[in-house]
Amino acid sequence: MNIDNLKKAEILAEALPHMQKYRSKIIVVKYGGNAMINEELKKAVMHDLVYLSTIGIKIVLVHGGGPEINKTLEKMNIESKFKDGLRVTDGETVNVVQMVLAGKVNKDLVCQIGNLGGHAIGLSGMDGGMLKCKPLDEVHGYVGEITELNMEAVTEILDNNWIPVISTIGFDENGSCYNINADTAAAEIAGALKAEALISMTDIVGLCSDKDDPETLIHKVYISDTPALIARGIISGGMIPKIDAMTKALRQGCKKAFIIDGRVPHSILMEMLTDEGMGTMFTIN
Repeated sequence: MNIDNLKKAEILAEALPHMQKYRSKIIVVKYGGNAMINEELKKAVMHDLVYLSTIGIKIVLVHGGGPEINKTLEKMNIESKFKDGLRVTDGETVNVVQMVLAGKVNKDLVCQIGNLGGHAIGLSGMDGGMLKCKPLDEVHGYVGEITELNMEAVTEILDNNWIPVISTIGFDENGSCYNINADTAAAEIAGALKAEALISMTDIVGLCSDKDDPETLIHKVYISDTPALIARGIISGGMIPKIDAMTKALRQGCKKAFIIDGRVPHSILMEMLTDEGMGTMFTIN
């Protein structure tokens, strides 16, 4: 007996109930971090998405593109400025954001999915009136706070078994373009679609009781416990707005939310199709 083949068969057998659980359900994946700039990891992510779509899971891919935006701004001699973890986006910068996210990054991802045998369509939050915005505040310029969502185009694409690939730019009532935080946009979309799960790819293993020790990974968190975790410093810094966004998605009807380590190849499959999972799951109950 071929031991390697036996192990593969056992892995597939273990995955079956998870496939059945998620079949025909909507999974929103927020794609960013190291998995977006490392070509090997990027290919593994796109492979996972095509695999899940092929077995009947409805995938929505939401992406940012900070490193690519920074690179383009640098080439144009435009300084990148950040405040409170968000890009300060003036009129010149937002034009670059629109060009890079809705153009280069979005279409590259659509092409990669297609090359792996998947079917994807690229969208931005400006398409189909998807993400209507107002300015977040006076400091960040054209950074948008979502005021209204229209998921009609997304649901139609999903109903035809294609993967919508969404770049996180929105619009206001005057037709101006806005840069939207990818975690915020993904959470709002997951809530609006009543998704089965929101998966956020990050550069950490998940939420740990000791941030320097991955062995202290917390596998499950109830959102009612997050204020105490913030008070203890377990949730801190840039993780707070990420958890706030996930909490909003759960309260709007998304069933579960996960933080997983995007630095690990095929981390999406490991989270969704194995008994152990690999990250931190957030849930209401």
